[in-house]
Amino acid sequence: MNNTTYKGFDEFGNQIRLPVDLERKLNVPYYRLLRRTELVTKWKIPKVSCNTQIMPDFIGNITNQEDFHFSAFTAVGFYGYDDEIDPIDGLYNAIEHDSKQLLLKYKKMFNGVRIFISPDYSAFSDWTLDKNIQQLKKSRIVALWLIFECHAVVIPNLIYISEETFPIFFAGLENCTVAALSLKSHCHKDAEQTLTRAAVRYITDHTNIQTLVVYSACRNADKEQYLLQYAIDNGVRIVIPDNRIRRLHQKEEGLL
Repeated sequence: MNNTTYKGFDEFGNQIRLPVDLERKLNVPYYRLLRRTELVTKWKIPKVSCNTQIMPDFIGNITNQEDFHFSAFTAVGFYGYDDEIDPIDGLYNAIEHDSKQLLLKYKKMFNGVRIFISPDYSAFSDWTLDKNIQQLKKSRIVALWLIFECHAVVIPNLIYISEETFPIFFAGLENCTVAALSLKSHCHKDAEQTLTRAAVRYITDHTNIQTLVVYSACRNADKEQYLLQYAIDNGVRIVIPDNRIRRLHQKEEGLL
């Protein structure tokens, strides 16, 4: 953005030019975060970094604060419908509008949380490409805020819509050896399973990802292995932390 100024006066009454805070005026204060990273591809996808050696043993959800400190190595994720994880007073909107009050609320809420998984904002192949890319960018912007403002480890969550767009949606992970993958809604329909397996193959073959942290509510461990088999066969470490839904399913089946 170009430097824009307006007429003002200094303390001695002399007329001077003062800078306009365009980021605030144009509702893009998150550009302060984007200036601290690199934007890649023609779509200007924000790059993130994650090389943590510390793995979560439980994934709590943004919608359930009582799970934020379930264990010493709980990761807080953003999984669920968008009206729950991305409401009007949600973290992304607080960042976009630089809402001091809301951002302070989130900082207090996240006090003591050391690991996050970036938001799993919805993306669908029947939406426009621009809309889906915006969902990805929102997730990356939240990740940057958590990194720089909360000084936390943030594992990037993989968002994707189709095989032909993998190069767009997996861009910006060049500095990552760890990523997160949700299987929450990918264990049932054949088309979703096929796409998930293709995403796992692409990540394995075309990125530096060495560890996948998996958010799974699959009742069937064989189905998890089926979806992740290519990564397993090629030496990618698979970490499947516990989570509230997973524990519920295990209780229903008498495993807890």
